[in-house]
Amino acid sequence: MTSRRTLLGAGAALALAATPDTAKPAPRETQPATAFGTVGDGRTDDSAALQRALDATFAPDSRNPFLVIPPGTYRVSRPLRIDFRGDQTRPCGIVAHGARIVSQIDDGRPVLSIASGATVRLLLIEGLDVQGNGREGHGLSIDCDDKDHYLYNFCLRDLTIQNCGGDGLRLLGNVFEGQIINSYFRKNAGNGATFAHGLSGGILSAIHVFGAVFGDNGGHGAALVHHCYDVAFHGCYFLLNARFGLVAENGVTLLSNCGFENNHEAAGDFARGDAGIDLRGFATLIGCTAYSMFNQTRLLRAYVVGRLVMIGCSGDGDARARGAGLASLAGRKDASAVAIGCSGTIDYRDGFDGVEIGNAAGGARFPADWRSPNLLRIGEHRLWVDGRGRLRAKNGRPAADDDGGVVGQA
Repeated sequence: MTSRRTLLGAGAALALAATPDTAKPAPRETQPATAFGTVGDGRTDDSAALQRALDATFAPDSRNPFLVIPPGTYRVSRPLRIDFRGDQTRPCGIVAHGARIVSQIDDGRPVLSIASGATVRLLLIEGLDVQGNGREGHGLSIDCDDKDHYLYNFCLRDLTIQNCGGDGLRLLGNVFEGQIINSYFRKNAGNGATFAHGLSGGILSAIHVFGAVFGDNGGHGAALVHHCYDVAFHGCYFLLNARFGLVAENGVTLLSNCGFENNHEAAGDFARGDAGIDLRGFATLIGCTAYSMFNQTRLLRAYVVGRLVMIGCSGDGDARARGAGLASLAGRKDASAVAIGCSGTIDYRDGFDGVEIGNAAGGARFPADWRSPNLLRIGEHRLWVDGRGRLRAKNGRPAADDDGGVVGQA
């Protein structure tokens, strides 16, 4: 079986060998959808014409690997599908600024699905606007559920996917090293976006999401499921979703400068609400904020299995969410949580504790339980507070609550 590492190495070597010293970008070879009979007037059923255009564009021997869909409204009554059956490692894609796909699909199938049973590289989907009716499935589904093939180095940008009956966007399987940029996933019945490892094979990884909005969805804003975690969100906003803004069942690589506002719209009131993020595993959060006036209770609820780091994050609220805070944390005894320069209350559950440096109360706070991996260390000495409220110290890791000596006593 060809490994991912072998594939990438061979691809890089071939690219270097084929590149002249004075290489210039190759012109993008395009063909208009109108060449296949599309109309785009909002009344004509363009399903068949668009499918012919997709079939021709993404055929293995296509001489025009970019489909341009002109501005217009394209009504579709059946799903559109791209099937990669042969390897496609040259740039290819759809450019559709100003083009709106209006779904009249009513049987739960996706509006546009991309299925790869081959190795696909450099796929671009740009400018597409998908408007669902609530009876179809996902708005855009990209699937490479195949342990021996890959869909990678892709880019989805300037997309709008709304009102679909499933998820707005679904990525599954061996889909990696891609970007999702400046896109809008709103008012879908499922999640705004779902990311998952393959069900039969394939690892989703190295996905970066920039400046996207996940809002008003009937499920979560975004969900990382089926063991995947290697997705990073930068400058994204998660708001007004029925449930969590983000669910990360196995951790999330990075959240930077992301906002979580008024999620848990389905909760009914603040007492039954929950956090913007539901996390199990590990994460790094930098400059993330949570604000609520309704049912969102805090930025983060987590069960920490590895390491959780929060830097410059905040959580607060007004109106009925005046009691909103930063985080509620539990976790394994060997896990660690560190909050630096954050604001908002942190509630620790089930004996879990963390390190807080430069919070609103000032100074630094360290765990008190002798079993914590986050005890204050001075050299090799650990300090903790025993069950009788006395400060204790030991050179090395303590073996019991009464280990070491009481500080201040001979």
